[in-house]
Amino acid sequence: MQPPESFTRFIAENQLFSQQSRVLLALSGGKDSVLLAHLLKAGGYTFGTAHCNFQLRGSESDGDEQFCRQLAEKLQVPFNVSCFDTLNYAKTHQISIQMAARNLRYSWFEQVRQQQGYDVIAVAHHQNDAIETILLNLVRGTGIAGLHGILPVNGRVVRPMLGFTREQIDELVSRHQLAYREDSSNASVKYARNKLRHQVIPQLKELNPDLEHTFQRNLQHFKDLETLLQYQLAQVQPLVWGRVNGVAALSVQAIGQLPVPRLLLPELLRPYGFNRTTVEDLLSALTRHPGRRFISLTHQLTLDRDWILLEPLRADIDQVIIEAGTACVNYNGRRLNILHQTQSEILRHKNVAVIDAALLQYPLILRPWQQGDWFYPLGMQGRKKLSDFFISQKIPLSLKRRIPILVNGNGEVIWIGGYRADNRYKVTAQTQKVTIFELDKQHYE
Repeated sequence: MQPPESFTRFIAENQLFSQQSRVLLALSGGKDSVLLAHLLKAGGYTFGTAHCNFQLRGSESDGDEQFCRQLAEKLQVPFNVSCFDTLNYAKTHQISIQMAARNLRYSWFEQVRQQQGYDVIAVAHHQNDAIETILLNLVRGTGIAGLHGILPVNGRVVRPMLGFTREQIDELVSRHQLAYREDSSNASVKYARNKLRHQVIPQLKELNPDLEHTFQRNLQHFKDLETLLQYQLAQVQPLVWGRVNGVAALSVQAIGQLPVPRLLLPELLRPYGFNRTTVEDLLSALTRHPGRRFISLTHQLTLDRDWILLEPLRADIDQVIIEAGTACVNYNGRRLNILHQTQSEILRHKNVAVIDAALLQYPLILRPWQQGDWFYPLGMQGRKKLSDFFISQKIPLSLKRRIPILVNGNGEVIWIGGYRADNRYKVTAQTQKVTIFELDKQHYE
């Protein structure tokens, strides 16, 4: 058989691979992947095959494996196979069987690709699959990115069949009398995708017989719209992002000035694991619920008066013991350098405390703020509760426990790390040696 000109043109226009590339074909035995195998062979491409036996349909699954093995032998190309305990994997990871199969196959495909030196992994999704994906995304809820459906290239995965419709594939398979395996589960409408395929899309095609080509045009519009959105995001990033006490933060005022915050803010926060529903809750709470927190799998958002603070989730260290002679300790993502020297020019920086060494009683402790803590702020009269000092410095509640408090061996606060030292430990004319405590500039990002 001779590959249709549209097949080779689609590969070239989308830069999927070249004649010199080594292609790993995901071969299920179904009509689509079987046709792709014959097209690759007829086109003179160098390829091997990989088949997954998910052991979900008993002897039918074993029959698929045997068919794919024989096809690879007929085409004289390498054949790889892996058997998976899909049901157990789904149960262990508490996901659907379909999601389990997807995770297992793509992980294994990539493993084979790397081990055997293939350049890309080719899968046989076609235009109708792309339509189904868009409709599924719309039903479940999606952003702009979900509207472009299945892309021709996604990392190392390529889809050479996206130029074909279901009907075109059927016609080619029939014309060349290609044998293939029919997956009995494809006829079941208990899966959402099959329900769309068998019940919804036929109704849509009655309204528009040219449905596939209409969707292809729409896909290009959606891609262009996504490109425009990314351009707009790049413009607003520097306007909305800032820092509060070393922590990344979004300006509430700047968010309010965005033309469409419900569109842009989810995209700004998507890299940190926040979904659209959470972001909508966040927008509803702005200016009304200071202190409220929103959690993703990796990050935490905290509403402050004028800012939305973004911090990674991490297990905080309760305290660090500092023995005499220690040169450096780490505390919740920051490093505290400790220098011992004779008195020199006093450094004036909020991240540096110069202390009279003779007043230190080891071991020192670096710990979070505690209720009841107080100190004598350097340059001020009288003592002050740390809680009152934090208020005067407009430090958000969520950041208080992130600030390192340096405590002397006698229990007295020496320094609020990054803010103010205690007046009792200042350097005087009588000071002979100083200890310099310096917090690095790496904050909690």
